[in-house]
Amino acid sequence: MLTAIVEEPRKVNARRRTSAFTRVDQERFVIDAPQTRRIMRIRVGYELIYECPQPTPMLLTLNTHYSRVADIVTPDHIITSPSVPITPYRDEFGNWCSRIVAPTGQIRISTDAVLNDSGLPDPIEPNAWQRPVQDLPNETLVFLLGSRYCDTDRMTEIAWSLFDKAPSGWGRVQAICDFVHNHIVFGYEHARSTRTASEAFQERRGVCRDYTHLAITFCRCMNIPARYCTGYLGDIGMPPPYGPGDFAAWFEVFLGGRWHIFDARNNVPRIGRVLIGRGRDATDVPLSTTFGPNILKSFKVWTDEARS
Repeated sequence: MLTAIVEEPRKVNARRRTSAFTRVDQERFVIDAPQTRRIMRIRVGYELIYECPQPTPMLLTLNTHYSRVADIVTPDHIITSPSVPITPYRDEFGNWCSRIVAPTGQIRISTDAVLNDSGLPDPIEPNAWQRPVQDLPNETLVFLLGSRYCDTDRMTEIAWSLFDKAPSGWGRVQAICDFVHNHIVFGYEHARSTRTASEAFQERRGVCRDYTHLAITFCRCMNIPARYCTGYLGDIGMPPPYGPGDFAAWFEVFLGGRWHIFDARNNVPRIGRVLIGRGRDATDVPLSTTFGPNILKSFKVWTDEARS
């Protein structure tokens, strides 16, 4: 089986971006500020072109997450050219997935959708507290355990040495994000699909999935449930220059009584995040998995504010 995680595959020069939000600005976007709410529309989509030397089964995790179904204006139906049968299914985490068999030759897989969005940056809840393990809901416990890329057994001692003195709850997760953001140097040329959290820690380079895996691993080591997220994240609200369109990885932690968004790569509140899938790590939500040889000939992603 050949698994292709379609995420940040291009080789380009990448620079750290200057944030549009400072730490002081973040406090303005606490969740209980409904007066700042506005509705915007976001256009999202992709075009993936594969070349296969033989008929090749593929699994696709490319549909907008069911939690955003009420926001969909133009559905993100998967379109293939040439047309092939598409069989939908739900995986063990509830993500919407599809099965196809790509024919010999080239196949184009694409969508172009529009969603409503609040237009607000990721909410900040500095008073969210960390629950003791014995008080956590059963469904969160799997996100305390090690997984393919989140090798907690190698990182527990390091995590406690770094974050034991950090404030419990939101403050500790933010301390983890601050550390990971500054510890890893971003670059598409550093992408490697086999890199684990401990390797990202040692190598100090990577792409957004590596930031996310390391931050998730530190959280789990500190007894905070954390799950991997993948989806669309454009440059809405950010200053130029803008990089090429891409899918993105971030994570969610369980604090208080619900899940909260964190993003160690960007480490500032962002506007227009559109979730596709959640899981333990990137193993659970590869955007495409191919069962046979193939070449990814073209890769385009867009996430832009839709102008009416």
